[in-house]
Amino acid sequence: MGDSSLRDYGLAAPHGPNRSGQHVATANIGDMNANESAVFRSILLPDDSYDENGVYWADMSIAQRLKFTNKVDSAEARKELASIGRMIKADPLSPFAYYVRQMIIPGAGLLLEGYTLFSIGNLKPLFAAGWSNCWGTTHTECQAVWVQAVDYLEVAGIIIGQILVGAIGDWLGRRWGLIQDAVIMFLGLVMLTASWGVTLNGWVICYALSLLFYGVGVGGEYPMTATSSMENAVGSGKISTRDDRLHRGRKVTSAFLMQGWGQFLNQIILIILTLIFNQTHSSPPYGQGAIQWIYRISFAIPAIGTLWLVYFRTYKMRSASKALNDAKKKSSVTGYDVKALGATFSIFGGRVIATAGAWFCNDVFFYGNKLFQSDFISSATGGNATVFTNWLYNLINIGCSLVGYYLASFLIDNKNYGRKWMQFWGFLACFILFVIPAFNYNYYAKGSGTQAFMAMYFLSSFFNQFGPNSVTFIVAAEVYPTPVRASAHGFSAAVGKHLSWWERWRGVGRHYNAELDYQQRVEEMRADWHAAVAARTDEKEGAHEMDDDWSEEVSGFFQRTKPAGGPSPFKQQQYGPETVSEESEKEKTSL
Repeated sequence: MGDSSLRDYGLAAPHGPNRSGQHVATANIGDMNANESAVFRSILLPDDSYDENGVYWADMSIAQRLKFTNKVDSAEARKELASIGRMIKADPLSPFAYYVRQMIIPGAGLLLEGYTLFSIGNLKPLFAAGWSNCWGTTHTECQAVWVQAVDYLEVAGIIIGQILVGAIGDWLGRRWGLIQDAVIMFLGLVMLTASWGVTLNGWVICYALSLLFYGVGVGGEYPMTATSSMENAVGSGKISTRDDRLHRGRKVTSAFLMQGWGQFLNQIILIILTLIFNQTHSSPPYGQGAIQWIYRISFAIPAIGTLWLVYFRTYKMRSASKALNDAKKKSSVTGYDVKALGATFSIFGGRVIATAGAWFCNDVFFYGNKLFQSDFISSATGGNATVFTNWLYNLINIGCSLVGYYLASFLIDNKNYGRKWMQFWGFLACFILFVIPAFNYNYYAKGSGTQAFMAMYFLSSFFNQFGPNSVTFIVAAEVYPTPVRASAHGFSAAVGKHLSWWERWRGVGRHYNAELDYQQRVEEMRADWHAAVAARTDEKEGAHEMDDDWSEEVSGFFQRTKPAGGPSPFKQQQYGPETVSEESEKEKTSL
């Protein structure tokens, strides 16, 4: 492949037959000088993913792969520990401030929806204790269908939100999708806090419909948080950085795990409110008036946080749609990219099946565990435990989940374990932990095996987070093109990573050629460079479009080998060599 040439297919007049071989439009990669070649290699063949011979880590033998990945991971760990040490030395609280900015704030929406979404399972036994003829085993005061609909309407709202808001996020932009989610969740929390009825059954209906409305906002959080967290990550633009390649998964899952902290905060607040308002504190009976105060205040607290989220997303996240807008501009699309959506299903159909199917299988475990957690714990404790005792057991369950969340965050970018094996072993563990009690349910749930049942329930929560729940969230955003990323993510979540089996079966990638791939990526960079240069001539875009993405060597090579009549950033904008050099020095430090 040494004689293959790179061609620029920009807006240039046909140059005719290449009799002399000197046309710049047919410049060979071999025409790069040493500095240019080194810079292109650092961008397209970074040393954290390729060895000195240009072999990708996944294509190495097992022994070479382990040696290479351990070397990269060890060096990165030392670098991060040294960075944390410098931060602590300069300001002891700076690591915590960094964690708040990079993980807590991006995951604030998931924290708030996790708080409210899974409070339903916590409140059901409390409602049953106060209104046994409605929420208990008998339904003489309420219609059983509406009591049961509380769980199902919430899930229905989530499905609607995942599909609807995902499409809106790709149509109007990530920022408006994020704002809309926060507004819907805020209004839903106001409805839940103020829900009322002339009769007890009327209140249950109002409560169920409020959960349906709130669920739409919850569903939208999945595609919006995943796509915005990934697209706004360091190096998520045209040129990825080492930090993005090595820590993208950790960044996204660190935002996602705030869902677990939301569950924890909800349970703690319910315990505190019960101790405050119930006359007998943690012991029954639980007065109806006390229950009203407990549940309404428990919903009012996240409403305040969600109102702040509306403000933050409106005024502090103005650039959330930048990556999407850039992709639409490049494709000359102004609204929803229907063509890209069609290509997603026709070209990446296997990926849709993989992400949607995996999410479907995961949610059978996840939502079943969470929405009916009071029933699981009640069975494991013999059915005679108080509401307060069940809540304490649930705290243990949430603690197991949080350990799983954090382990997933730490290991999801590990090349030897990562997304593929984390999902595989997580699914396998959940399957085993649910199949065992299914074959002898009475023994585990009602007989002498209740302690073993409890242990399996806690372990299933751990492996669900340290496995498919965390992996499906990020992978469904990673494997689709930017214009339809939120739609595809939302669809996958509504239906419900190992996406390579379908592509291997079809033979995709069977004839992969590393050198051709390298040349193609250089050409893609050339097209982006021409687009950026052209944008600099537009007064509306300003003269800063290229500053963050193109080094002196990259711009120099494309400038030297551009077709005659192609755009020139130097002639049109009158930038001297010294200006380019200053901009390039900034870029080289980031590379």
